[in-house]
Amino acid sequence: MSQAQPSTLSTLTKQQNAALRNLTIMGYLEGTSFLLLLGIAMPLKYMLGMPEAVSYIGPVHGVLFVAYIMVLIITAGRIKLPLWALPAGVLGSFLPFGPFVFDHLLKKRLRD
Repeated sequence: MSQAQPSTLSTLTKQQNAALRNLTIMGYLEGTSFLLLLGIAMPLKYMLGMPEAVSYIGPVHGVLFVAYIMVLIITAGRIKLPLWALPAGVLGSFLPFGPFVFDHLLKKRLRD
């Protein structure tokens, strides 16, 4: 019995490419919202006493975070992702610049 091998970019179907593109878009949106929250909204709140930015960016980031995790799980189901991809994608969503690095590493791995 042969073991299922992870897909490569050259062997992906249209639906799988669309799923990967959606994951990239959601990762970039989630990563950007996290950077805005950490780099702009929180300094405004704690350094200048202006909590309004956190009250706007925080919920947007929360929704994008949940959406990113859902898209990651759906993509993992549609594409035979390597075993490291799902936990790495979740871990990356907790780190600044993590979704960008994860996207780069995942696409690099799928090209090989």
